[in-house]
Amino acid sequence: MKPIELISPVDGRVYATRTPLTLEAAKAAVAAAKSAQKPWAARPLEERIALVKAGVARLNEMKEVVVEEIAWQMGRPTRFGGEFGGVNARTDYMSEIAAATLAPQMVEDSDKFRRYLARDPVGVVFIVAPWNYPYLTTINTLVPALIAGNTVILKHASQTMLVGERLAEAFHAAGIPADVFQNVVLDHATTESLIAARSFGFVNFTGSVAGGQAMERAAAGTFTPLGLELGGKDPGYVRADANLDAAVDTLMDGAMYNAGQCCCGIERIYVHESLYDAFVEKAVAWVKTLKLGNPFDPESTLGPMANKRFAKVVREQIAEAIAAGAKPLIDPALFPADDGGAYLAPQILVNVDHSMRVMMEESFGPVVGIMKVKDDAEALRLMNDSPYGLTASIWTEDYDTAAALGQQVETGTVFMNRADYLDPALCWTGCKDTGRGGSLSYLGFHAVTRPKSYHLKKV
Repeated sequence: MKPIELISPVDGRVYATRTPLTLEAAKAAVAAAKSAQKPWAARPLEERIALVKAGVARLNEMKEVVVEEIAWQMGRPTRFGGEFGGVNARTDYMSEIAAATLAPQMVEDSDKFRRYLARDPVGVVFIVAPWNYPYLTTINTLVPALIAGNTVILKHASQTMLVGERLAEAFHAAGIPADVFQNVVLDHATTESLIAARSFGFVNFTGSVAGGQAMERAAAGTFTPLGLELGGKDPGYVRADANLDAAVDTLMDGAMYNAGQCCCGIERIYVHESLYDAFVEKAVAWVKTLKLGNPFDPESTLGPMANKRFAKVVREQIAEAIAAGAKPLIDPALFPADDGGAYLAPQILVNVDHSMRVMMEESFGPVVGIMKVKDDAEALRLMNDSPYGLTASIWTEDYDTAAALGQQVETGTVFMNRADYLDPALCWTGCKDTGRGGSLSYLGFHAVTRPKSYHLKKV
């Protein structure tokens, strides 16, 4: 098998090399997971929860090395300290609701009938995780899957291969059996072969639309449930009654944090004409405070993109938009670390429209286009003029207005005066080309279990 190389965006060197499993070895891993599943599910729920929480606690103990490795693998500045806040919060919440969510729902318990709905684990859960939030996106499915009694096979993105190894190290050290949670390195062909062979009870994939389509093709005819989160082009809408300073601060952070490499990052902004000029002026000032540089420099607030080929796509979108009449407001010379490769200066574009790729296709980089709108109707039309539907951020001072507008936006999550955030009590889901299925909340347990009905009659 051809080795997979992890090229660090920090300096372009080969940071890690791993050899993917052969198809035979991958099938053996699946067989081991299937054999381990029923004994794992037979353990008391409280024991499974305790072991999962102990695994996350072990991961927390690795914080120093984890933060360093994230920087080397995908470029996030070390000053942001990793993803432990979200990892811990999501683990704690899913652990808290597990007993109530997984408990049988009694319909009748009489001297004649006992009727109830239960939830069974689906068996082996396969997680294909992305590199942009490598721990958080894995935890979203890993924690409920294990708690519900499934075994898990994790294939992490090649850009963050070491993340899967750290998770396995932590969970195994906590006492979770090796066959219950396996981290594997697979190439695309082997991955697709396993799915086509009906190896899994559920497949969770986070990645590109093309990747999601490949997953669906591989699963065709197997009836394997798929959870697909395929990105977004998330809008922000600033109404006339918005708190301007708060909107600028949150929306620009949502556009630029993690070098714009957030599934639910803000990629396009629509501002009411009465606030437009002031918003743009403040947004430009906000971006100029960023410092692009080596992620190990404590002053850096913006690191390199995870791969120079990702940055190339963003540069092309920006150049095309400018050629079509867009106006760039940030001088790249303000960010001398921009090397034409993975290190990319942030950019704000105005005079943009929906004929431009930068306003329609996922950018996944530190660029945002800002458009002026005259009213809610125009903003709604533009927000919905997208092949994606993950989140939408509405800025207003009125709950009812936000809810009414949100009801008309084709999206998975509606934010009011917030952006780029996952609440573990709410379902993380999308529509249109963003994919299907959902994680977190009680519905996250439903994704990794199946309903089973009991109709028991005394004679």
